[in-house]
Formats: sequence, C-alpha cells, structure tokens
Amino acid sequence: MHQRDHIRNIAIIAHVDHGKTTLVDKLLQQSGTYRDNEAVQERVMDSNDLERERGITILAKNTAITYKDHLINIVDTPGHADFGGEVERIMKMVDGVLLVVDAFEGCMPQTKFVLRKALAHNLTPIVVVNKIDRPNARPAEVIDEVLDLFIELDANEEQLEFPVVYASALNGTSSLEPEKQDENMQALYNTIIEHIPAPTEDPEEPLQFLVTLLDYNEYLGRIAIGRVNRGKIRQGQPVTVINREGQLKQARVEKLFGFQGLKRIERDEAAAGDIIAIAGIKEINIGETIADPAKPEALPVLHIDEPTLQMTFLVNNSPFAGREGKWITSRKIRERLFKELETDVSLKVDETDSPDAFVVSGRGELHLGILIENMRREGYELQVSKPEVIIREIDGQKSEPMERLLIDVPEESTGAVMESLGSRKAEMVNMVNHGNGNVRLEFIIPARGLIGYRTQFLTLTRGYGIMNHAFDHYGPYVGSQVGGRHQGVLVSTESGSSTLYGILSVEDRGTLFVTPGTEVYEGMIVGEHTRDNDIVVNICKEKALTNVRSATKDETVKMKTPRLFSMEQALEYLNDDEYCEITPKSIRLRKKILNKSERERAEKHRKNAEA
Repeated sequence: MHQRDHIRNIAIIAHVDHGKTTLVDKLLQQSGTYRDNEAVQERVMDSNDLERERGITILAKNTAITYKDHLINIVDTPGHADFGGEVERIMKMVDGVLLVVDAFEGCMPQTKFVLRKALAHNLTPIVVVNKIDRPNARPAEVIDEVLDLFIELDANEEQLEFPVVYASALNGTSSLEPEKQDENMQALYNTIIEHIPAPTEDPEEPLQFLVTLLDYNEYLGRIAIGRVNRGKIRQGQPVTVINREGQLKQARVEKLFGFQGLKRIERDEAAAGDIIAIAGIKEINIGETIADPAKPEALPVLHIDEPTLQMTFLVNNSPFAGREGKWITSRKIRERLFKELETDVSLKVDETDSPDAFVVSGRGELHLGILIENMRREGYELQVSKPEVIIREIDGQKSEPMERLLIDVPEESTGAVMESLGSRKAEMVNMVNHGNGNVRLEFIIPARGLIGYRTQFLTLTRGYGIMNHAFDHYGPYVGSQVGGRHQGVLVSTESGSSTLYGILSVEDRGTLFVTPGTEVYEGMIVGEHTRDNDIVVNICKEKALTNVRSATKDETVKMKTPRLFSMEQALEYLNDDEYCEITPKSIRLRKKILNKSERERAEKHRKNAEA
C-alpha cells in the first residue's frame, strides 16, 4: 500500500447561505484554473436555473483544482436537509470535509445535520469561519459553538483537534488568525494539504468503484461519477456491474474522464483515490458497484434517508386543463416521475388504484416543490394534493417525523411566536439572548406543525424573523389537531372573467387572490374568508347599466391589493379537500369537488360517517 500524496478529496458542507458555493468560486479562481482572459460568472457551480434564481445548491457538483503540484478534488454539497440524499452519498467519495460556518450566525440546524453525516463516515474536518468581515462577526463564540456541536455528536479525539481557518469568501481572503486577513486563500490551501489525508492505493488489488452521482449527455448517455475505491480502471476495459440487489451484468468502459476546474478531461486510466466519470455503461444507477470481472466484490450499498413527506400528483382535470401545458396525460407524467427516480435516490413514486394519480414521497416541501417547479418549466400540467407527513409504526408505536426548528426573532415578537408554536405542539429546548435585540429560540416540533407556518411567522415578526429547520428524528404521534389553516376560503360560483365590480362587491368578505380580468371557473378558490367557514361568491358579475346617473359616479374606487401566491406558498396553503393546479403559466387553487351542491352532499356524507 502506498499513499498518493499529490491527491486530496474534500467535500464542502454548511448550512444554507453560509457561503459554500462562493468559497469554491474563489478557490477555483485563485488556483490558476482559469485562463486570465476567461470570463467566469459568479457562483459558477450552481449551474441550473432554479439554483441561480434561489441562490441555493440543489445538486451536488464536483470540480478539481491544481495547487503546487497537488490535485484537490472538491465536491460542493447542498445545505438544505431536504437534499440529504445528495450529502449522504458524497461522504463516500471524500477523505475530509470543510465545515463552513457563518461568523455571525454560528451553528444552525443544517450545520448539525451535515456534520453528523460527515463524522459518521470518520472524515477529517477543517472548520472555516466564513464572512469574518461582517461588522457583527463573533468568531471566538462561533468556534465554541462548533466545539460544543462536535462533542454533542460524539466526535473522536482526532476530529476534536480540528484546525480553524478564518475567511471571507466574498473578498477571496483567508488567514489562521481572526484579527487580520491575508490577501488570498493560501492559508486555506495549505491547511487542506497539511490536514486532509491522502488516499492510499494498492495497484495489485481488483477494481472497485461506487457510483455516487449520475449525469447525462446526449452523445454519451448516462455518465457515472464516483471514486475509485481500489485497483485501477482503464479506458476500454471490460467490467462487471453489481446492482443494489447483488445481480451481476457485464459492461465495458467506453470513455473515462477526470476533472479539471469545471471541465472534464479525457483520461486513459485512473487509480484508487481518483474521482472520475465513466461513460458507456447503459442503465447504470446510483449505489451500484463497478468491479473487476475476475473478482466482482460489491461495496456496501448506500444507506439513504427515508422520505418524510408525501403528496399525490394527479392528471389535471380542471375546466382549464390542456390550455397551457404541453404534456398533460398520465402516461407523460408517469414517465417524467420515473425518470426523476433514476437520479434522485431520496424520492419514491408509488402508483395508485387510479391510473391518473401517483403518490410521490420526498424529504420535505422544498424537495417536492423543486421537482414540481422543474416539471412546470418543462411544459407539464398537473394537480397536487396537500403535503402530508408519513406516519410510521416504530416498536409498535405510531410515530411521526419531528423537526428541529431554530428561530431568530426581535425580542418584542418572542411572546407571540412562542404562543403560535405552542398551539402547533412545539416544545422549546433552548433560548439564547444575543443582547443585540435578537433572541434565538430552539424547538422540537412535529413536521405537520410546520406546514403552512412560514406565512404566519412572517406576519408575527413583521418580516424580521428568520426560521430554519431540519429533520431530527421520528417521535411519538402527538394527536390529530396540529397546525393547518384556520381560515375558510372564498369559492367562485361562476366560470368567466373576474370583473372589478364583482371583486369590489366581495372585498369586505376577506382577502382576494385574483386581479380583475383573471379567468376563473366554478369551484376555483379566489380568496380567503375572514371567518373559518367557506363561502361561495360571484366575482364575474357585471354592473347593471341604467339610464339614471349616479350621484357618486366620479368617485374613484380603490381596490385592495390581492395576495398572489408563489408555488411553495400555494402548496402550504392547501386543505384536505383542495388541489393546487399547476401549469407552465399559472398556479390555481381549487376545491376537489367543483360543484357547490355536490360539495355539500359529500360533506354531509363525511359527517354521517364520522358520527
């Protein structure tokens, strides 16, 4: 066995928005990976449209930089707990992690979530205190918080001796002291090379390679990305693929690529410790092992966190179905969902008794929301039901997912927030007053209690509150009355175009969701009622014309601003008897049963059945 001293494999892990992707940018720029005249966009690793718009990383990406004869392979991971499936797999590819922590915010729920995964895989950590140039940075306290977190997660003695680098990814500076920054990232490069172990190899051992990520290329088909665990792999070599069930099939490596910056470079061979991409193996999947045909030995199958939230995806059957979408049949929706399964291991799709409905389970609202958003952008039209948590039987006890919720609020809002969470069965576990007018509260709350809470939270804190949550554990079921919407809705009785006159006539009944001129249909939800029951309204009525002049004719009429939903808000708003209709151009809320009298009949049946 000998060490391949010129290679280092690291993953960058952190809470959302603590600066992982910006840090990778600067490491790439300063390593001389780009030519001087090359135009480079910011957050170069976030390649998909949704990632750029939202400023979050959804898919793990890898890149490689060369620094002083060393090749450093870097994997940028998502920070959201909803994409835990991605983080989980990355840990198998690397020997160390850079834990990036914001110098002001300190440890957040996802910091704990991603660090737990890294320590469980025995990886060597380096802590990067980022945004050190923030005016209210508190590096010493943040390091204490990180140390407490390591101890809480049972880190071993070697892991507790982590080196610390202070950096400002935005300015591209770093240092080993918090007071003064060097003009470049040298301190961080050197710390990586000194502290992260180099991979070892024994060229005589048979090949083993675990497929960790998948990519797709129109010319090459599926591309498997991962790390060579042992042995050597060559272009053109025959290999055996061992799937998750242990079945074998023969294949051939047609092309082999290494990474340099963001480009793929064709290679003839690779050895243990190299992170590479392999093309030419049809129908390869995540978690499968590529091995030597003479001695096919599978690597341990990746453990993937189970989904905690499910929704029903249905074919759109509203009166406006097929107007805006390109793909509207159940066959197309089914194909698209099953295609998603190939690259997203945390997703589950189950068919139902109806050919038009599929139960899709994922890691959280964001996980499923991103899938729906991608589908509508590709031209799909569909309906979805209210998100529901997945209840499990554990040791004979009914259990549900519990989330760890961290909230930063102005002091004066603390009481209102605590009261609102109390009604959602949240249990407070910690409270810290930072002394700058802000209080940090920590709760354990049933995941059901968080559905639809964000809007109420922003109202209570007048937009100044910040909330973050991550899956914590499955705990005992806390009863049926948790969270949910307390207000009833305004439901349209007519189909047609909404008029200003119609809208003004029902404005005092509640808040409207539509503007004049919006096309509506019977059974569509057009507003929120001020009380807790649903009522039907006609917002399409025209003003009756008479030949009598009105004394108030010249008064200007002011309409209240309607509330327009983003897709996540619409999904959170839904009730059990409602659907959200999603098309490439519109998001509409509707009742499952559109006709008023049929709705009332169904409600009567339900009440009789309960009695």
